[in-house]
Amino acid sequence: MRIKVENLAKKFQDQTILRNVNLDFNGGHIYGIVGRNGSGKSVFMKLLCGFYKPTEGTILYDSVDINSNNVFPPSTRALIEKPTFLPELSGFENLKLLASIQNKIDDEKIIETMRKLNLYDERNKKYSKYSLGTKQKLGIVQVLMENPEVMIFDEPMNGIENETVKIIRDILITEKGKGKLIIVASHIKEDIDNLADEVFEVDNGYINKRK
Repeated sequence: MRIKVENLAKKFQDQTILRNVNLDFNGGHIYGIVGRNGSGKSVFMKLLCGFYKPTEGTILYDSVDINSNNVFPPSTRALIEKPTFLPELSGFENLKLLASIQNKIDDEKIIETMRKLNLYDERNKKYSKYSLGTKQKLGIVQVLMENPEVMIFDEPMNGIENETVKIIRDILITEKGKGKLIIVASHIKEDIDNLADEVFEVDNGYINKRK
């Protein structure tokens, strides 16, 4: 998978959030996105997912313009900002509901992914009773469980205990080795240092490779 961003700009009314962004992301790599709060990191990730349409420019997934074709990016899963699930359902029930949309995986695969992230013991607890870190882990399971080609994470380690953070980092490095394209925005220096092959900084609307 290759994502090519060409001359991308995003405005909300008279406020310019991103301007003239030109980037290439390729499978088999982990890319780090850094920048101060409010710099536009989350907006950029939502553009990559098709949640926002660019004011200018194009986003190509393997040469397909996702906006002109009005399609959700192929084989892409994302965790952006705070994860949100149905509060009255358990963690497992929420994941099962999401998996039923495409019917690509069975219950066993969901449980297997929950085990990997130390979430198995919380599988039957209502989402409304989850802690911040447990909610984050459920959001990461949602990204991983269907084995997508593109994984996009916005501050994924927020509130997660150190033991599971190491597990998640190891999983992402393993997925990179399988040719997956992974993008991680994080304010945690260790996340970027341990994971990213290339780091891009968002500043004053521009996104440039960090030297």
